[in-house]
Amino acid sequence: MSLEPRTIKETFTRLECEPDKSAGYFYGRLFAENPRLRPLFPPAMDSQRDRLFHALTRIVWSQDSPAELAAYLARLGQGHRRFGVLPEHYPAVGAALIATLRRFAADVWSPEAEAAWTAAYDAAATAMIEAAEQESENTPPWWVAEVVAHDRRAADLAVLTLRPGRPLPYSPGQYVTVQTSRWPRVWRPYSIANAPRPDGLLRLHVRALPAGWVSGALVRHTRPGDTVLLGPARGAMTLAPDSGRDLLLVAGGTGLAPAKALVEQLALSGGGRGVHLLVGARTARDLYDLADLRLLEEAHPWLEVVTVLSDDPVLLEAPDHEGERGLLPDVLDRFGSWDDHDVYVAGPTPMIRQTVTALQRLGVPLTRVHHDLLHTEDIPVQDGSAPPG
Repeated sequence: MSLEPRTIKETFTRLECEPDKSAGYFYGRLFAENPRLRPLFPPAMDSQRDRLFHALTRIVWSQDSPAELAAYLARLGQGHRRFGVLPEHYPAVGAALIATLRRFAADVWSPEAEAAWTAAYDAAATAMIEAAEQESENTPPWWVAEVVAHDRRAADLAVLTLRPGRPLPYSPGQYVTVQTSRWPRVWRPYSIANAPRPDGLLRLHVRALPAGWVSGALVRHTRPGDTVLLGPARGAMTLAPDSGRDLLLVAGGTGLAPAKALVEQLALSGGGRGVHLLVGARTARDLYDLADLRLLEEAHPWLEVVTVLSDDPVLLEAPDHEGERGLLPDVLDRFGSWDDHDVYVAGPTPMIRQTVTALQRLGVPLTRVHHDLLHTEDIPVQDGSAPPG
């Protein structure tokens, strides 16, 4: 390993020892010297500080993996477009970062360390700017979309139907980020729950989470006729174009959204591949889309839907439940072998990680397991369905 990456990592560990103080100092310095930048950031900065450290950590510890770093910086630069970040903003951020490192890594700081960090930041900023400019040639930073239907399926869950003002290209399995007028500059990711339609309509499955700003606004305070902003479609949980293998779809909670979009895609293409869809929920009442799933199953003989309940007492809540009981990762071995399937997993992050581990244990190659741990690039996943479903 060359001296520069080692120096960068050593100095960064000093920030990691005091993440709250160093992030507070960074943003305080940035806004004091550049007050015009404050409107680009959300009102509450707690999540923003988390995003800052997540991004810095990915950049620092990917110094030895140029291809991985380049791909991450491209996504990060493209994602910053929806916040209104311009090329002229990057030098101010770099100056605040160097000042923060100089203060919190004082015991190991040196002219060599400053030169290494300056070069690394300049290279990262250039990559982000170039990726953003390239994407801007064909893709707007956001779409304005009208809410045309708001179906409240439960006290904390709604299915929203949106009509973007212009076509929003995407592939089934991908997600968009959403901003509501109630919370400007706060974006959260939600998977699209349908395959592309001629009328351009999109459906989102949204569960309101405790202290979830955007999810609460979408479920409780959004009505038909309201508008939201949508970021460009992202995510890699899409069907492999060169595979004809049968599919296992594992969906926990609103992770059903991307799984359902994949099923619709197969239905539109004429099927031809067997599909097992495992739908996990705590109780029978949480199977919010079961009626539509049964209609899909009835219309397409290649689709088998299996519900999996984790909390229901057998005789009280769902005595007639014909599916499985337990946690999704724990029931996978009840159906035989999956090693000849392509597998797609969506839901809460812990469930995704546990399911991937269980699939490995059952002999499924990781190259055939697809998921999006939402979006960990530049937005928190706590306030949305994690492609994360």
